[in-house]
Amino acid sequence: MAEKPSGEPRGSEDPKDFADDVWEKFVRDSELGIGTSDAPKEPSARARMVTERLRQQDARGEVPPGWRTGPDLQGMGGRPARRRKIWAIIGVPVVLVLALVAMKPSLLPGDPFGTGGTGAESAAPLPEETAPPSTAPSAAPGTPTLDQPFAGSPAARYADGATGIVLPEAKPVGSFGKDEVDRALKQTKALLVDANLDRKTLLGGTPETVFGILDLKQPQMLSDVRSWLRKPDKENDPLLLFSRFDKDEVRLVGDVVKTHGRMTFEPGEDGSVVVHADYTFVYAVAPADPDSTEVARVIMRRILETELSDPARVQVTPGKLAVARFEQDLANSACDVHDGYIHPQFDSDINQGPAPTGPTVDPYDRSRDIRNSDTCGTVSRT
Repeated sequence: MAEKPSGEPRGSEDPKDFADDVWEKFVRDSELGIGTSDAPKEPSARARMVTERLRQQDARGEVPPGWRTGPDLQGMGGRPARRRKIWAIIGVPVVLVLALVAMKPSLLPGDPFGTGGTGAESAAPLPEETAPPSTAPSAAPGTPTLDQPFAGSPAARYADGATGIVLPEAKPVGSFGKDEVDRALKQTKALLVDANLDRKTLLGGTPETVFGILDLKQPQMLSDVRSWLRKPDKENDPLLLFSRFDKDEVRLVGDVVKTHGRMTFEPGEDGSVVVHADYTFVYAVAPADPDSTEVARVIMRRILETELSDPARVQVTPGKLAVARFEQDLANSACDVHDGYIHPQFDSDINQGPAPTGPTVDPYDRSRDIRNSDTCGTVSRT
């Protein structure tokens, strides 16, 4: 066997015979004290060169490329690991939130996933009305169902029941102090609630709270109202003050009546306080047949003025209210029936009864004045 020239010691190798990664592993294993049975016994010039390069990199704070690491991760200062730590901390709460939203998407405001939710749950509530609106509300997509009876209606954004009747801050008026004005405001709200929101009244009962608030000395008022309830007709209709349904004809859908409007007050004649209320109440109803799934809405807008008079100037009962004005605008009820009840019209009834001859109005348009008319008109939406 031919031997290598005597000028080159046996056991030394040409640096080209070993790859960089072999020597890097050898050098690092040597530093860690890890023995390698098949490592070269004597560092070659290649080994010394690689060792020097690694020493210089360590001195400069450089990290050599990993075996399966691409160049994108170099020079990032450990950020990928930091991201993993952050996810380990926030990951569990985020997963829980995502699971909750997946089960109930309505918890998110609006409709971020485009699910088409149109019920009251998915609609942002309207702010309190502090001044007369200048336009009608925009269209609302959707179709009413038993579960979401106000879908497709501006009423989906109205407040629920009495929470929609927000009282203004009371201030002294004339001879009445702040507390007396505040009591008049609260009495007016109680009257509105009993006449338009109380379930007993809505199902045809007598709103007794109203009679406890109104002044017995107001000429004819209480006796007239009681006679309207006993013998209603076209000229003496309790619907002028109360919202009532025939429970043999329809049933209320859910426990919510939608409410939107405003209340103000001002000085009246002879030192009185006049409370002005303008509210729209929206009712969801279905046929009395429990198997029916058809839903209709009735919109009742009421303007009511009550007056607290000074007993030193006028013969009144102290602390009681008089009714100074009342008007109503009822939409989606048979206008040729005068029995003291609201008679909602359903889609299945569309071809029944006489054709309307009056103008078409938007019952949700609170910017318009109430105009009393003897003609039967048409509503643009319910």
